[in-house]
Amino acid sequence: MLSLIWAVKADKFMGRLIPRLKPANIPRIRDCVIERVWEIIPYKGMIICPYQAETYMKKRRERVCGADVHKDLIVATITGDEVPSIRENFGTTKSELDRFRNWLADNKCEQVAFEATGVYWIPIYDVLSRTIDTIVANPLQIKSIPNDKSDSKDSKRIATLCLNNQIKRSRVFSDEDRELRNLTRARSGYVKTRTQFKNRIHKYLSSNGIKLSSSMDDIFCKSGTHIIRGLAEDKPVEEILKGIPSGKIRKKQDEIRSALANELSETNRMLISDSLEIMDNVESKIEKTSLNILKKIQNKSKDLAIVMSIPGIAFISGSVILSEIGNYRDFQTPEQLAKWCGLNPGENESAGKKRKCGITKRGSKYIRVVLVEAAQTIANMKNTGLSRFYKRLSKKKEHNVAIVAVARKLICLIYHLLINQEFYQEVDCRKRKKGRNESCHEPSLKDEHLTDKVAAIVDAFYGMSDSSRKKALLRALEDISVNKPDQKRSSDGGG
Repeated sequence: MLSLIWAVKADKFMGRLIPRLKPANIPRIRDCVIERVWEIIPYKGMIICPYQAETYMKKRRERVCGADVHKDLIVATITGDEVPSIRENFGTTKSELDRFRNWLADNKCEQVAFEATGVYWIPIYDVLSRTIDTIVANPLQIKSIPNDKSDSKDSKRIATLCLNNQIKRSRVFSDEDRELRNLTRARSGYVKTRTQFKNRIHKYLSSNGIKLSSSMDDIFCKSGTHIIRGLAEDKPVEEILKGIPSGKIRKKQDEIRSALANELSETNRMLISDSLEIMDNVESKIEKTSLNILKKIQNKSKDLAIVMSIPGIAFISGSVILSEIGNYRDFQTPEQLAKWCGLNPGENESAGKKRKCGITKRGSKYIRVVLVEAAQTIANMKNTGLSRFYKRLSKKKEHNVAIVAVARKLICLIYHLLINQEFYQEVDCRKRKKGRNESCHEPSLKDEHLTDKVAAIVDAFYGMSDSSRKKALLRALEDISVNKPDQKRSSDGGG
């Protein structure tokens, strides 16, 4: 009765005839009677409901499917307003996924939704997204009720949420972006493995009282590796010292001789030899993966040049940032990108009292690590806009808080530069002192071609000293064009 009264008042107020009301069974919030009235009125002209002036109701689907995805099992349930629920089990092989797709088509299903379960959802999405609207949901946003969970209940719950348009779509990367991201993450894993074996060698040496790290800054440089291999092969100390390739290290022979006074045990010599062999193998894997990254990132050469124009970001950091962001045009504002990276501050408010809390850390940990490392580098720079921002903030906040703030500012800056296709430039950054003016940091790509810069960086970080290998890299990057920082660039889709 109340809905009819509201309909009559709306008709009289607007001065228009409202079409015949059609009863509808809409499982929405029962208290909001006004909202349900506007749902059952099939009025397509002027907006009647005042709070619909800003937000339109999404089109309601007649039949949708919710799927509970596992490693070897898919439990799917099709539901609708006036149709009985249908449940079916499927496997995860190619033939079973095709049967799942045909089953959805035969039952005239308009939309399918499932949780992003590990990596098991990827082949399902690739098969279904070609013929049906597919939603990949974040499991944190559609949690089930505790102690009331089963495969059939989960699929039914997901289907109901999908029917009521209560599932927020997750970002799904394209195949090219997904492959590039897999490569950069694989390289990060190899570097982490190499670091673990370096730490093991440190432990083996220290356990026998060999303090080589006290005499050398890096025991894994060329001379340090020569000393460690000599110890693992049980060579005499004098023979090891004579074969040191670096003249700077040879000047410290007395200090190194005292550090090598103790002998390695037979077990530690074997473990160090095995660790060095594994490190050499991992090093070759890093080199191979890096070459594949260079090939895959060719279609993002313009975006890579823009990101590398920022102080503190080199080829490795730039490739990781671009691979983790994907298509940056998916974000409407830089704040959305910062939130997606997990660099926005969390909210904790209760009874009108706000409490301080750290960043959410909900996004990709790989991009956060790279941004924080770049922020650490920027903090040690002199006379740049970002370094002055850090110094200004570090006077009020702790070091870690200021570093995270610089990382957030960095990702927002990257978003602006990529959207506008512009290089980074310092504005009014002259050091103001009495009787002295120093120009600030200039963009690293202003006077140097990106091809040469990338090749030099790759040579420094990956250890690619072979001239033929470097020429191959230059040939792979010869089509990368770099403009001056003051020139605007037209976008080709980017990100």
